[in-house]
Amino acid sequence: MAERPHGLRVPERIVLQGHVGGRIFEHTSEGVEYDRGRVTAWEPPTRLAYTWHIGSDPAAATEVEVRFLPRDDDTSRVGIAHRGLDRLGATGSAGRDRNRHGWNTLLPHVLTATTNGHR
Repeated sequence: MAERPHGLRVPERIVLQGHVGGRIFEHTSEGVEYDRGRVTAWEPPTRLAYTWHIGSDPAAATEVEVRFLPRDDDTSRVGIAHRGLDRLGATGSAGRDRNRHGWNTLLPHVLTATTNGHR
């Protein structure tokens, strides 16, 4: 995996299985998979929701909801709500900071998965 600023690592590939109950996982070039969550709502092309955990117990996962809202100029506004970080205390604060960087990696995959490659 490549290095990112602040010592964070970028996975070789993030897989999002496009259906309710689908897995979200990181896949390394060495073939290792890291489970990160499960899809809880799959409503292309307008909404995706999933549980999310990084290196923690899946029972302590947070909830993420991504909405794609059409605009008049044939573009979309993307709204992201990440709920549940507050219940994780200091770990949640660190996770919030980490996830700000992670969206740059994940969002292109979400767009492709929810638009069938069309933007």
